[in-house]
Amino acid sequence: MTTHFYTASSLDGFIATKQDSLEWLFAQHFDQQGPMSYESFIDSIGALVMGRSTYQWLLKHQATWEYSQPTWVFTHQQLPGIEGADIRLISGDVEASFADIQASAQGRDIWVMGGGDLAGQFADAGHLDELWIQFAPVTLGSGKALLSRELQLELLDASRNEDFVCAHYRVLGELGA
Repeated sequence: MTTHFYTASSLDGFIATKQDSLEWLFAQHFDQQGPMSYESFIDSIGALVMGRSTYQWLLKHQATWEYSQPTWVFTHQQLPGIEGADIRLISGDVEASFADIQASAQGRDIWVMGGGDLAGQFADAGHLDELWIQFAPVTLGSGKALLSRELQLELLDASRNEDFVCAHYRVLGELGA
């Protein structure tokens, strides 16, 4: 079982604008059947993990909930659920919840879907194994950081998918550790 952070980033390392906008991302060309595409990635996922901002963005921008996997939302706020979806609101640190998240994945992989800070918390706890980053040909200048941690990574694969440079890394640990 592997825990992945699969995301897109601007070239200057931001996954969203300060206002949580992703309009810049959807203006780019990406082949959904191409290298490191979502469709090939999601087949291995047994549980999703995200922060409050990502969950609220999905509620606002998706007409229907497209995930059948258990979804864990780290939040300190009460948030609406989705009828028919397995949404689990939790607070606290990653380590305290990881065994439950892992059990809900039923032997399949875990996707830390959103929040660079949340992915960093998984890394801090030693529970982030891989990064999949699709770098878009834009710079944002500021926004929500891809990751605000010092990590040593090993490149596993790199390819081009239309306008994106896609990179797949293994997390080796903290930089200098």
